[in-house]
Amino acid sequence: MGQSPMGQSLTGQSPMGQSPVGQIPVGQTVSEATVSGATRPRRVVEEDGATVEVFSLPIDAASLEVLLRDLFEEHWREIGFGPIIQGAAWEMRAAEPPKKVKMFDGYLTVTFGVPRFHICIGEHKGPHNNPVSPALARHRRTGRAEMYRRLSRSGTPVSWGIRLFNGKGEQQITILLPNPFLHPDTDKILKLPDWSRLALWDQLRARWFGLEKPDPFDRSGLGFRHD
Repeated sequence: MGQSPMGQSLTGQSPMGQSPVGQIPVGQTVSEATVSGATRPRRVVEEDGATVEVFSLPIDAASLEVLLRDLFEEHWREIGFGPIIQGAAWEMRAAEPPKKVKMFDGYLTVTFGVPRFHICIGEHKGPHNNPVSPALARHRRTGRAEMYRRLSRSGTPVSWGIRLFNGKGEQQITILLPNPFLHPDTDKILKLPDWSRLALWDQLRARWFGLEKPDPFDRSGLGFRHD
């Protein structure tokens, strides 16, 4: 569930501790030919009946740190973020770049001055005088990570993002990527889609799955709506 299509992480080590099968250097991608047939999304039906297409990402700490640093250090103007669960949807935006992004005891902390958030993405032990149990450490740590696109009732993509879940399947964060149907500053629905706003989605597909050509299916929708 939580490993890359090739069963390897950014560091070349499989998430299950198997021997390395290759390495994807930072800033490079695997070739599209290498992952052909292995990057087809999995379709799931959410509790609200919506269909979502899911592309599984690696869950080792090194890969997740690279992914999250890239999004929050380089693309903070473009993204929204916060947990989206039944009964609550946080769609926060940063007014400025983070002042600090760091790892400590398995937690990635993104600090915007006083506001900050922490996500457990790696090995977590707790304080020396009060260590956490292995079961609690597994619960807290990311157990599933995915890129996703939510489909409308007509079957075309209507929103794009990234989601992380802990070891018990509870959502840690959703990162909302730029939406071609919404204005970048106001989120008002556009009269005509701006397909250039899929650039970040396309970059992530290329970097993490080797899919260097934009997917025409992403550009098949006619507009935004909450179904």
